[in-house]
Amino acid sequence: MRNVDNPSGGTQDRHTMTAEEGQKEQPERERREKDRSTWAHRVKLGGREIALPRSPFLRIGLGIMLVIGGLLGFLPIVGFWMLPLGLLVLSYDLPFARRWRRRFVVWWHRRRERQKREGDD
Repeated sequence: MRNVDNPSGGTQDRHTMTAEEGQKEQPERERREKDRSTWAHRVKLGGREIALPRSPFLRIGLGIMLVIGGLLGFLPIVGFWMLPLGLLVLSYDLPFARRWRRRFVVWWHRRRERQKREGDD
């Protein structure tokens, strides 16, 4: 370890990786790269990333199953939370759902900016 000057005035410890640690990290890096190639699309939801299957047929099937589960949200185990998640999954392959998602994202960001401006006043 070595100390590095911090722009805020203090010092911080920076860990330099040894060759042995680099070799241990290599399989983990390869696993992550393989996982990324298997799962092409990722959905960000609430600060978490959810990997979606690479095949459009699997994504559409998953999205439809989530929407159906959301419509049956009054039953135990399934819930109404599945409906928006299903539409989000479908938005990667179906144009009507993609337009809906983009409109929602634009509306949400405009709303948050307006709230920030009103909060600063």
